[in-house]
Amino acid sequence: MTIDELLGAACPAIGQLGAAYYFTPETLQVGTDLGLDGFRFYFIGRGGVLGDVEAPVVASAFGYFEAGLVERIWNDARLVVAPREGGRAHVEAARAFGRSAFAEVTGLDGFCAAAEAVLRRADPAGLALFAGLAGEPLPADEPGRAMQLVATLRELRGSVHLVAVVASGLEPKVAHFMRRPDFFAAFGWGEGDTPDVTDEHRRRLQQADELTDRLMAAHFSVLDPAAQEALVAGVARMSAAVAARQS
Repeated sequence: MTIDELLGAACPAIGQLGAAYYFTPETLQVGTDLGLDGFRFYFIGRGGVLGDVEAPVVASAFGYFEAGLVERIWNDARLVVAPREGGRAHVEAARAFGRSAFAEVTGLDGFCAAAEAVLRRADPAGLALFAGLAGEPLPADEPGRAMQLVATLRELRGSVHLVAVVASGLEPKVAHFMRRPDFFAAFGWGEGDTPDVTDEHRRRLQQADELTDRLMAAHFSVLDPAAQEALVAGVARMSAAVAARQS
């Protein structure tokens, strides 16, 4: 398959699959055991790989959240749980999700080998959330390892896209509204923050999407045809397992 076909087959599914554990009852229970609600565990969990940093650092890495919301939720959460502890608990929640959801999935060895090849090739420069999660050790078991790799691939594309949005001269807030207007308020933005979307904004978002694909193509170019097939097949099987679990 061409690199464009590979990205089209893998990246949208990885985007959904890599976030599938965020708000499951099991993950929420991990947060509860730490003294955190789901939203605060999400923030300290994803952002905890950055370390015990100030809220503007987290806001810069997350990109699309309103800064005041980040400051309030992050500071609330780190009064309860140290960020690195919260980050490691979040990674372990991902592994646990994989062990539960993918225990019967075949072909995870091929997927893991391909995913790890991509991550070794990926340059972390400017990709803070990706770099943080990529630095976490991988477990030995294939289901847990596969889920952690999927989550890390998701952070890779998310971080790359944020860089591409900024490089295209588009405010992340505007890009977020254009792509996910139904989630605008949930990310802390009020009615007065709603942008007037213009054709120029649309042009810049298209440029950002094209740049994202070019950058991701460089990361995925390390895969030979057999590894491409193993990656796509693994993502498809894991996605089917999650869909069956949710039905």
